[in-house]
Amino acid sequence: MPQSLIEKIAQHHAAPESVPAERPVRAGDFITIRPKHVMTHDNTSAVMGKFKSIGATRIHDPKQPVFAIDHDIQNTSPENLGKYAKIEQFAREQGVDFYPAGTGISHQVMVEYGYVTPGSMVVGSDSHSNLYGAGCCLGTPVVRTDAACIWATGQTWWQVPPVARVNLTGRLLPGVVGKDVIIALCGLYNNDEVLNHVVEFAGDGIASLTMDQRMTIANMTTEWGVLAGVFPFDEVLREYLYGRADFLEKRGTPRYTRADVEAWWAKRDELAADDDAQYAVELTLDLSTVIPHVSGPDHVKVMEALPKIERERVAINKAYLVSCVNARLEDLREAADIVQGRTVADGVEFYVAPASANVQKQAEEDGTWQTLLDAGAIPLPSGCGPCIGLGAGTLEPGEVAISATNRNFKGRMGSRDAKAYLGSPAVVAASAVAGYICAPQAYEHVEARFELHRPEKRNGQSGTQGQDGSAEILEGFPDLITGRALWLAVDNLNTDGIYSGELTYRDDVTDEEMAAACFANYDPQFSRIGQPGDIVVSGRNFGTGSSREQAATALQKRGIQCVLAYSFSETYKRNAFNNGFMAIECPGLVEHFEATYGGPQGTKSADSATTVGPVIELDFAASVVRCSGQAFAFTPLSTVAQELIVAGGAEAQVRQRLAGVS
Repeated sequence: MPQSLIEKIAQHHAAPESVPAERPVRAGDFITIRPKHVMTHDNTSAVMGKFKSIGATRIHDPKQPVFAIDHDIQNTSPENLGKYAKIEQFAREQGVDFYPAGTGISHQVMVEYGYVTPGSMVVGSDSHSNLYGAGCCLGTPVVRTDAACIWATGQTWWQVPPVARVNLTGRLLPGVVGKDVIIALCGLYNNDEVLNHVVEFAGDGIASLTMDQRMTIANMTTEWGVLAGVFPFDEVLREYLYGRADFLEKRGTPRYTRADVEAWWAKRDELAADDDAQYAVELTLDLSTVIPHVSGPDHVKVMEALPKIERERVAINKAYLVSCVNARLEDLREAADIVQGRTVADGVEFYVAPASANVQKQAEEDGTWQTLLDAGAIPLPSGCGPCIGLGAGTLEPGEVAISATNRNFKGRMGSRDAKAYLGSPAVVAASAVAGYICAPQAYEHVEARFELHRPEKRNGQSGTQGQDGSAEILEGFPDLITGRALWLAVDNLNTDGIYSGELTYRDDVTDEEMAAACFANYDPQFSRIGQPGDIVVSGRNFGTGSSREQAATALQKRGIQCVLAYSFSETYKRNAFNNGFMAIECPGLVEHFEATYGGPQGTKSADSATTVGPVIELDFAASVVRCSGQAFAFTPLSTVAQELIVAGGAEAQVRQRLAGVS
């Protein structure tokens, strides 16, 4: 049976007992995965707590985890430094590879230091683990609970997502880069065409894309709503791997060698989709029609072409060339070429941080770094920093920024009363010296050539719904729940809006603080409205953004029973069920609420973005939500999801398993 590349990699990393004998893995299958590596960063501290709480004492395979500190590295408080020291000590005790603050952003570290290889599956407790797809690797996010389970057992559950193929044709125009490509994809296909899919990139246009550009595109497929974005194993990747092998040999940590690369290359046909593989959707983008665009403000999927926004002369206060999406050597060189002999405009702060210490060393050796400093750039250490709203340079109320980061959600990079636009390194550098959003050169406003095709679906697996429309309910799972509905009339409600980033990496946040922080960036009035027993109802792609589990557990702490939405970010759903909290898709109910109370573009309360709705009832046996005399169907919950709820979450499941073994 033909398989896509994603299905092949998933099959290779599936525990044999989770895959039916002699049947290929398919999209939709629930399998147990054993990833090659699992990365954690500052959240390693929280994962350590989970690991110990499930009764584990030794990591199952010490070569599987990688710890790379990067998020809050500007915080030199005794508490934060103490946390980092505990992580390092734990790594030493367990024999795990540890990379201290300053080494680089975790995803860059994973690639530079040889953990990402073609045909492997590498997961990370961070939403931008998609970046590993640039190396023909199934890089995808898991959540903290998953990470603890993988530490303890070497494996976790995974549902193989639907697979999309994105054909890139033609060549980029001069000055157009990978960031422009992914911004174009997010803006052109912005109606959830690939939400919760994994993407295989194909087409003759790929050969002209550098590895730095591929890493940018793969990284920001996260913002497109994609769970992985995988590039093929081609000559460009092979040459890059040779360079990495040389670096690793000089460093004395040869995780792979040139001989290994040659062996992989000889078997590259095994790392490709079958000719007759089937896809849920196929998209095409002609790279020659892509021109620079910017996203925002406050939204990734809303974009404007540079020629249009330049005419508006949007003044900026801050510019950022930082983060895991755009701070590699090509990006820094491009910015340096633009600011050479010029200075940052009065009233503008231009922040620059390299993706890694190795990148900074290269930039210093060729003069790139000094050129940026001479122009007035403000250097920051190699870490996440302002991208996640931590450390120096965050946005103040009323400020406007242009950023080469991957997210511009309200409140993410600082004040919720600031505005952030996203653009390429070239746009950021040109804007920094001009004082307003612009490109370094003029572009004609051309229409992008793109198209979408939905092939006929192949027969899939049956779910848990019976032939009579009923659903199988496991012992211990509730038949019914009722509660007051709270209508949040918004699509793409992100995790920064649900739970603030400034609390995410604090280990001392109390349950009461977590409960009070619910939806504060979305609606500051929620804290006086939400009550225990309520059920949140919201729009499309609920929980998009980071993989922070507190966006689900904070709702638990507040007593919210569950979230109903038109659709979810799969990572949010994973966090929810892994912590014993329900997230259920019910498009009909959402459409009813939109018609009754107003949708994302409709009416809202004068003082709050939260509308108190009627009492609703969830009937799990019938798989319907009853509201105001009407019934709205939802997809029956899988046995995997029900088991997690009954057990009280994945930690409890693993705790029981370990106790049974002992």
